[in-house]
This record gives sequence, C-alpha cells and structure tokens, in this order.
Amino acid sequence: MILPRFYPIFDSADWIARALPLGVRLVQLRIKDRPEDAVRADIARARDLCCQHGAILVVNDHWRLAIELGCDFIHLGQEDLDDADLSAIRAAGLRLGVSTHDDAELDRALACRPDYVALGPVWPTILKQMKWHQQGVETLTEWKARIGDVPLCAIGGMTPDRARLAFAAGADLAAAVTDITLNPDPEARIREWLAVTG
Repeated sequence: MILPRFYPIFDSADWIARALPLGVRLVQLRIKDRPEDAVRADIARARDLCCQHGAILVVNDHWRLAIELGCDFIHLGQEDLDDADLSAIRAAGLRLGVSTHDDAELDRALACRPDYVALGPVWPTILKQMKWHQQGVETLTEWKARIGDVPLCAIGGMTPDRARLAFAAGADLAAAVTDITLNPDPEARIREWLAVTG
C-alpha cells in the first residue's frame, strides 16, 4: 500500500479542518484525556472531513469508536496493543499502524501484520516524555531493511529538513505534530511540508 509521505498528527478535528484544504491527504486524530462523547463527536467530524477531501483518517487508540463510526484506519501504541482486539479490528476492515521503539516492539508489531510501522523518536521530541532517546536515521535504515515492503513512518522531532534525511535513510512517510501546531503560521508550515513530501 502506498501512503502519502506527509503524515500530520492533530488532537482535534478543528486542526484537521485547517489542514485538509491545503492538500493534506493523510492525517491522524490523536485525542487524549477527553470524555468519550466528545471523542466520538470529534472522530465523526474528522471522518466526514476526510471523506469530503479524499483524505485518509487514522484514529489513534480509540479502536472501538473507529469501528463504531466506520473509520478505516487505526494507530496503536504498544500499550494499546495490550487491550486491543485485533481480530475485531481486522474483521471491521480497519487498516493498522503500530508504534515501535526497539527490536522487541518491532517483532511484536510485525506479528500484527501492520499496514505501516512507526519508529520514534528519530530526533528528540517535546511531545511526551519517553524512556527512549533519539533513534537516529541509522535506525530507520535498519528498520526498513527488516520490514521490507511494509511502509515505515519516521516520527519524533520531525521538520521538513529532517524529513528529507529520514526519507534518504529509508522512511516512507514522516509524521509531524508540534512542528505544525506550535508554529506561529501553521498553514505556511504545512505548505512547506507538502513541498518537501509532494
């Protein structure tokens, strides 16, 4: 499966509504610590927005709601895999992305037959505290050699310039979070990303 190379991650459908008209065609909705009704409403809105713009929506973590709302892609972290019903996810026709940080997690992810594998943090990230230090682009090259045709997503400290290095090292797509959401001109930054990844 060929995925768009630019993969922004947002915490609300409001961000997705800003990004899609600019040409974004793959986006993740990552909502933490909000009531389930609010999460359901945001996922449904994001789903409809992506449908209108011909974009792929990836729902982070909330696999039950993704099934309920007829979404087509889910992303799970390693902790999420502990509780996820992979059989139900596959039966619903959802595609699957999985986060990895070390060899054991990569083995576990590949056993799930994912539609992409994410490796991070490639560079230091301010998004969340992690026990892993930066992986470096060399690890991207190693991971890509191991996973073959499975798309590899680079995440963590990504910028447009770093994305070029990640692609050269073997990544198929690059995920960005704070590089966009903390930018004083997010729309202009998204256009920079699209220019690099288009």
